[in-house]
Amino acid sequence: MKVPEKSICVAVATHKPYRMPTDPMYLPLHVGAALHPEVCADMTGDDTGDNISDRNGYYSELTGLYWMWKNSQADYKGLVHYRRHFATLNRWQRITTHDRFDRVIGSSEVSRLLENHDILVAKRRDYYIETVYSHYAHTFHAVQFDKCREVLMELAPEYVLAWDDLMQARGAHIFNMFIMSAQKFDEYCSWMFPILFELERRLDPAQYDAFHARYLGRVSERLLDPWLETNGYSYAELPVVSPEPVNWWKKGMGFLMAKFGGRTYDKSF
Repeated sequence: MKVPEKSICVAVATHKPYRMPTDPMYLPLHVGAALHPEVCADMTGDDTGDNISDRNGYYSELTGLYWMWKNSQADYKGLVHYRRHFATLNRWQRITTHDRFDRVIGSSEVSRLLENHDILVAKRRDYYIETVYSHYAHTFHAVQFDKCREVLMELAPEYVLAWDDLMQARGAHIFNMFIMSAQKFDEYCSWMFPILFELERRLDPAQYDAFHARYLGRVSERLLDPWLETNGYSYAELPVVSPEPVNWWKKGMGFLMAKFGGRTYDKSF
């Protein structure tokens, strides 16, 4: 049965004015609106209804995810980022279009994919020379993963095996990007947020600078795979496109300095 396009709502999380996809499936969403309401005054904010907008400094795009969970009534719900979108599966279109926004997947293609899949995720990010755990330990703070495992042991022990498997894997579905049926979207949020709230209680983000205080958003990216695997949910992968050129040299050098030079990340690339 074809999914009506009007029943799909994909929030585009942003903290500043930025060009947005024109497809009506996308909802530009100002995250952290409670903290800086003047920045995107003409945009839907994550500070209405049931929300955690004022915790954006710790949760990043997850304040938008929480808002979608509590306030969107769409049949299918999703989250992407202002500088990171799902791309069309049409390889020729991705290669030949000059305007990067023309590579962003549209509602018609998403609707077709959702006929056979309840969940769409970003293509797996591979680390090759690192495990998921060692990569995080080199670039951020390993204690954040360790504490998350402790929380899982107490609140959701059936997911620990999949968490441990992911920690030793050399890739993961990250970015907090997905489109799911509302039932699974709400199920995932109902499972994930209590884990993160407990992790926040045990490892106060206020001890870090502003960049590292957002660790809860980063840790959450690694909760998706254990949830998918433990529940046996199938999914389809979509490529990711950035509206801006990615400086792979800078990203690569930052990673190598973290791995071999002992320098954790101090900014986003």
